[in-house]
Amino acid sequence: MQYLPIFVQLTDKPVLVVGGGSVALRKAGTLLSAGAKLIVVAPEFAAEFIAWQQQGKAELIHGYFVPSLLDNKLLVIAATNSDRVNAAVYKAATARNMLVNTVDDQAKCGFIFPAIIDRSPILIAISSFGTAPVLARRLREKLEALLPQHLGTLAQLVGGFRSKVKAKFTSFAARRQFWEGVFNSAVVREVQANQLDKAEQHLQQLLNAPQQLSGEVYIVGAGPGDPELLTLKALQLMQQADVVVYDYLVSPQIIELVRRDAEKICVGKKAGEHSVPQQDTNQLLIDLALSGKKVCRLKGGDPFIFGRGGEEIQALVPHKIAFQVVPGITAAAGCAAYAGIPLTHRDHAQSVQFVTGHCKSEGSEPEWLSMSKANQTLVIYMGLMKAGHIQQQLIRAGRSGETLVAIIENGTRLEQRIVSGQLQDLAQLVQQHQISSPALLVIGDVVSLQQDLHWFGQRPQPAVLNQPAVFSQATVFNQKLSQMA
Repeated sequence: MQYLPIFVQLTDKPVLVVGGGSVALRKAGTLLSAGAKLIVVAPEFAAEFIAWQQQGKAELIHGYFVPSLLDNKLLVIAATNSDRVNAAVYKAATARNMLVNTVDDQAKCGFIFPAIIDRSPILIAISSFGTAPVLARRLREKLEALLPQHLGTLAQLVGGFRSKVKAKFTSFAARRQFWEGVFNSAVVREVQANQLDKAEQHLQQLLNAPQQLSGEVYIVGAGPGDPELLTLKALQLMQQADVVVYDYLVSPQIIELVRRDAEKICVGKKAGEHSVPQQDTNQLLIDLALSGKKVCRLKGGDPFIFGRGGEEIQALVPHKIAFQVVPGITAAAGCAAYAGIPLTHRDHAQSVQFVTGHCKSEGSEPEWLSMSKANQTLVIYMGLMKAGHIQQQLIRAGRSGETLVAIIENGTRLEQRIVSGQLQDLAQLVQQHQISSPALLVIGDVVSLQQDLHWFGQRPQPAVLNQPAVFSQATVFNQKLSQMA
């Protein structure tokens, strides 16, 4: 974070603007809207500045900048058309440890002006740290269209009840739950309809009503890693939860979207890494919910596809704990799409199977024969540790050793990596390229399409094994493509 976003109280605080043209005018207008005591120095002034002086909104100093003008000022803005003057303002201000903004010169800025969405007292600031101001303004325009105008009025209404709510509910969790109920109630619709007296009466009724602190568990799929693949409902519940219980497979970028004051508990779930036993995770969810917490159980991919979401819900049911399930984009769909590999295709695969490389310790072997059918795509979750066994059993069951495979590591993320080759070399590919979890195995002729359908990240290159007895994978891959053409 290059800059710390803070909101500064400027009411009646002296702020100096150096410059009297159109650029300075824009900055000065923003400062006046925040209540600043505006002092402007310039040899000439735009007409608006003169009007502000006549209205008592600004003090104008006809002349040129001298460092003494910085005395007793809180902020200074250098907004002239002279680089020399702007540099002199910056130098004098930084020598006094003052915050200075030099317009259109990020290197000479101790603070920057964000793009602002004003729904006072709700205020949203957007910044690109000066690197792409036009992009920041475009984001503001999009958010302006999404955010209703009544937000400010609603905030003022509920703000008048804060002390009452705090007096009634001693715990933060209870207060939060009350306010969540308010914002899901008719109070919002009444404010939107400008029925403010009715909204206030309704809010008072909610406060007077007996409140029962009840817990709930949200079983939420976080998708394969790219935070933009989260569903809207997933994001909403992540923001509402008091506690978030998550796995290693949930990317750090997604954890960043969790409410800042929510408790975050990692329970592992990553091959080869320490993790909390499943029964302990189940008990943790039960204990948190019974204590009245809203719990978001955040899982990589989809909770009902190799996510053990069903097991966790089964543990909640006997305790009559309320729950809801939010599906997520499963790794097979997300990773394959970002790798340019369609899981089904009329010319290459008429069906697809999702299987896991992990079974219960007492579980039987998978149906290798059904998994080895031609014209079928096989997607294997958590298959790295048993890559050699998977390779051996599929070939033994009849799948050709020349079947194309893709190993997708960190699929959908910026660090996504794809290693492709043949089934007969699967274990060697994993070892040679030091593939680590999370990774997905895609086996089938559809892998041949990635060279044409690739769109995300660097173009995948077929692996080249470093054994002289083995053909270059690039050669074998191209031979396979020509055979299919």
